[in-house]
Amino acid sequence: MRFSPAAIALSLTFAIMSSASIGGRADVDARSIALLKTGDQEASAGRLDTAIGWYESALAVDPRNGAAYVAMARAVKTQGLEGKAVGFYREALELEPNDQIALAEQADILISKGALEIARKNIARLRTLCRANCAAPTRLSLAIDAASQKQQAQASAVDLKATLGAPLEPKAN
Repeated sequence: MRFSPAAIALSLTFAIMSSASIGGRADVDARSIALLKTGDQEASAGRLDTAIGWYESALAVDPRNGAAYVAMARAVKTQGLEGKAVGFYREALELEPNDQIALAEQADILISKGALEIARKNIARLRTLCRANCAAPTRLSLAIDAASQKQQAQASAVDLKATLGAPLEPKAN
């Protein structure tokens, strides 16, 4: 009986600590951050393959490092692997759905690939997150408008080509 209040207080402390660790995200491992920084140095020196290796190492140490996913996406995008970049941005957004950089850069790639509806969702999300002077949603909206007009012009050209390229039917006498 003498230990009951102490046991209750101790169990309450453990319950609070465990619920806090479940609800909140833990910090990213410092080793992963150091590997990410090394990768950034390699990328800025133009050694993308080496940088990607460092980013992969950072993610192996701590897969919760969203910044490493964004950095990896940028590196593979620079190499022309835009589909892979979209996937890495998706990984970053799964970790942090409000990552404005990942949302904007993924939308930029989606626009260039013609996936305008998905890009519009990213832009709408950006608009809700960004409360002050944010240029990204406006810039991306203008890019979507331009891409939309380009798609419409291409569709019109295809329709016109089909009409002009159709064989003439012989006249009935």
